[in-house]
Amino acid sequence: MLTVQNSASMNQARGRIAWRLLPFVFVLYLICMIDRFNISFAALRMKAELGFSDSVYGFGASLFFLTYVALEIPGAILAERWSIRKWIARIMVSWGLITIGTASIQSAHQLYVARLLLGAAEASFFPAIIIYVTRWFTLKDRARAIAAFYAASAVSTFVGSAIASWLLPVQWMGISGWRWLFVVEGVPAVVLGVTTLFYLTDRPSEAAWLPESERSAIVSALAAEDAAKTRLGVLNFWDACKDARLLLLVTGYFFYIMSVVTNALWMPTFLQRLSHQPAAAVARLVMVPAAAGVAGLFINSWSSDRFAEHKWHTVIPIACGGLCYLPIATGPTTVPTVLLLTFYYFFATAAFASLWAMPTTFLSQGAAAAAFALINSVGQMGAFFGPSIVGYLNDTTHSIRKSVVFIACSLLASAVCLSFLRSTVPSIQQEFEPQPSQAASPST
Repeated sequence: MLTVQNSASMNQARGRIAWRLLPFVFVLYLICMIDRFNISFAALRMKAELGFSDSVYGFGASLFFLTYVALEIPGAILAERWSIRKWIARIMVSWGLITIGTASIQSAHQLYVARLLLGAAEASFFPAIIIYVTRWFTLKDRARAIAAFYAASAVSTFVGSAIASWLLPVQWMGISGWRWLFVVEGVPAVVLGVTTLFYLTDRPSEAAWLPESERSAIVSALAAEDAAKTRLGVLNFWDACKDARLLLLVTGYFFYIMSVVTNALWMPTFLQRLSHQPAAAVARLVMVPAAAGVAGLFINSWSSDRFAEHKWHTVIPIACGGLCYLPIATGPTTVPTVLLLTFYYFFATAAFASLWAMPTTFLSQGAAAAAFALINSVGQMGAFFGPSIVGYLNDTTHSIRKSVVFIACSLLASAVCLSFLRSTVPSIQQEFEPQPSQAASPST
C-alpha cells in the first residue's frame, strides 16, 4: 500500500499547488465562458437592431460548436504533445481578438463567420484544462480541483449578466451597447493569454516554485496513482473507445451539454418573454440562478471527493435539474420561473465536476488527451444541435413551451445514460489507504 499522500511534503505540495494554479485557471475559464455566451445577452438588443429571427440567432449561436468540435481532438493531442501552457495562451489571444471583432457584425452571414471563427479559436481549451488538472492533482483532490475552475462557468453567468445590465442600455460614441459588450469582454482574454505564458508551468517536475521535497512528493504520488490504474485495468485510447464506460459517458455528456448550453444561450430570451422586462432587468434576473449554480457545484464536488463516489453524485443532480426545468413549460410568472431556474442551476451545475472525475479513473495518461477531447467534442455536438432546434421550435410554434420540454428531456436522458456507469474510484483510492500496521505514529 502507498502512503505518500500522508507525508507532510505531500500535504504542503497539495496546498501550494492549489493556491497557485486554481485561482488563475478559474479566471481563464471565467473569461472563456463569458466570451462564449455573451451573445445570449447581446441578442436581447442585437436581434431587433439587425432584424434577426429566432432561427437566425439560434443557428448563428450554434455554429460556434461546429468548428469547435472539428478541431477539438487534434488540438487536445497537440496541446498534450507540445505545451499546454503555450496552447492555452494561443487560444486565449485568438479568441479575444475574434470576440472584439464580433462587435462589428452587420448581417446574419457576418454573425455566422464570427461564430465559426470563435469556435475554431477556442477548440480544445476545455480538454487542455482537464489534462492540466490531472497532471497536478491526484484523484483524491480531482473533483474539487475541477469544481474550483468549473465554478467559473456559473460565475460567468453572474458576471456576464452584471456587465450586460450595465452595457446594454448605453450608446457610447454612437455605438450600441451590445457591440461594446463584445469589446469590453474580449480585451481581458488577450491580456491573460499573454500572462499565461509566464505564469503557468506545464508539469510538476518543471515547477521551480515548488520546494524540492514537495516537487518530488507530488511527482511520486501521481506516478504511483498511474501505476495503480494500470494494475486495475487502465485503458489506452483505442481500448477505451470500445469500453462501455466511455461510450456511456460520451452519450450522457451529449445530452447533458445539449441541455446546459442550450439553456445558457436561450435563458435570457425565455426570461424576457415570460417576464416582459427590459433587457437590463432580464440580465439582472439571470444573476440569481447563476449564484445557485456555484453553490451546488462546490457542495456536490466536496461530497463526491469526501465519499469517493462520483456516479450518483452525477446522476441524481442531473435528474433533479431536469425535473426542476420541466415546469417552466407551463408558463409561470416571473418569480416562479426564476425560482425554478435557480433550482435547475443548483442541480445541473452541481454534477459537472463529479462527471469529469469519472473518466480519469480508468484512462491512462497517454489516452487522456484524446479521450477527454472525444467526450467533450461529442458533447459539444449537442451544443450545436440544441440552440438551432430551439430557434426552429420557437419560430414554428410561436411559443417557448416545446423548447423548454426539449431542454428538460435532454437532461433527463443524460441521467438515464449515466446511471448505467460503473465507477472504479474506490478501488483506486484503496491503493493509497495505509494499512493499520503502516499508519503513521503520532510522533511522525
